[in-house]
Amino acid sequence: MSYRALAKYAIVFRVALSERLVYRVDFFVSTFLRFIPIITTILLWRAIYTGGDREMVGGLSYQQMVAYYLLVMVNRAFGSMPGLATEIAGDIREGELRKYLIQPIDYLVYQTTLRMAHKAVYFLMASGPYAIIFWICRDYLPGWPTPTMFLLIVLSCVLTFFLGFAINGMIGMLGFWFLEVASFVHVFMTAQYFLSGHMFPLSLLPPVVQKAVTWMPFAYETYYPTLILLQKLSVRESMGVIAVQAAWVVTLLLLMRIAWAMGLRRYAAFGG
Repeated sequence: MSYRALAKYAIVFRVALSERLVYRVDFFVSTFLRFIPIITTILLWRAIYTGGDREMVGGLSYQQMVAYYLLVMVNRAFGSMPGLATEIAGDIREGELRKYLIQPIDYLVYQTTLRMAHKAVYFLMASGPYAIIFWICRDYLPGWPTPTMFLLIVLSCVLTFFLGFAINGMIGMLGFWFLEVASFVHVFMTAQYFLSGHMFPLSLLPPVVQKAVTWMPFAYETYYPTLILLQKLSVRESMGVIAVQAAWVVTLLLLMRIAWAMGLRRYAAFGG
């Protein structure tokens, strides 16, 4: 990408950043409220460990289980793309896509830039609540990672962002072939919630099911990156996870480009 193209999307990023900062109070309140369910989750798992009189569940101790759910929130903050699929489908259905097609801008790169701005504002607003919750639960969290592990964690989080974008973007582009994608989004969100490790660690699944799930991209969007954050994986294992993440990102972005090209061939927008 040329310097002029980068400068163009840098302007898009700054404009999107300014728009989202207008609603900074809403960002802060909604972000803070997302941490409330973690209290019930901690109490629930305490009851499970105490009632079952077990020190390990799914290969995790009680402290590690609490840390897992805390770090899942961090990982999901990178990979979640609220409204992306419906926004893309809406632009296709309502003909709004045409204004991007006649401008010197790549729609998919444009959407990526918007999401980057959204994440920047989210983490800015979430830094306070995150600091409070993590300080309260500091005894459950692992120690500071080594420089090598820290770099792997950062790389994994970046790949999680692009993986989440690619998956949601693919769902949104179903709008080229279907008038309404709400049902697809609902099915996808449900599957993602269970198969990504967001609801519970995938290590709780039977070995056969767990192995089957690892062939899907969802596990590399939440579960395995969270294990890297938790420092449950060695450097070599973490590098293996990152390699699979990168493979999924490249594959899905390529498929998204193919779907985009195929969709534009059948796209038509009328009116002014």
